[in-house]
Amino acid sequence: MDSVEHVRQYLRQFGAENRIIEFTVSSATVSLAAQALACEEGRIAKTLSFMADSQPVFIVAAGNRRIDNGRFKQYFGCKAKMMTAEQLASLTGLHFGGVCPFALPDSIHVYLDQSLQSWDIVYPAAGNEASAVRVTPDELFRFSRAQAWIDVCKD
Repeated sequence: MDSVEHVRQYLRQFGAENRIIEFTVSSATVSLAAQALACEEGRIAKTLSFMADSQPVFIVAAGNRRIDNGRFKQYFGCKAKMMTAEQLASLTGLHFGGVCPFALPDSIHVYLDQSLQSWDIVYPAAGNEASAVRVTPDELFRFSRAQAWIDVCKD
């Protein structure tokens, strides 16, 4: 089963499996995803993958925001260290450009940055580099089983 189908099956429990959008073009970057969806870059809910010491942490943030290293360190107690492609693939089976916050192993903690709350609708990836799913920020919190809303980004 491919990653998008895995996410589709996962979203079925929330009645959201039909909200996945698959593209014929790449949506692997915020810019490409915004073009494919004809929307603002801030609506793209990018999922950033980190190792906080030995704990895998995914932070979903508005596409027009960046991680503030000082805030990250204050919240998690360590320096922000991006996962390698190998770590990401071995932990999730996902690849950069298609990382999503759904259907993840329980060992990965998901956090949502407050930057997403300024949008009524956001679009995280749905398992590969040519997909997205249309959700509200509150639905994203519920569907991703997020730990908390945090404030670790800057403009």
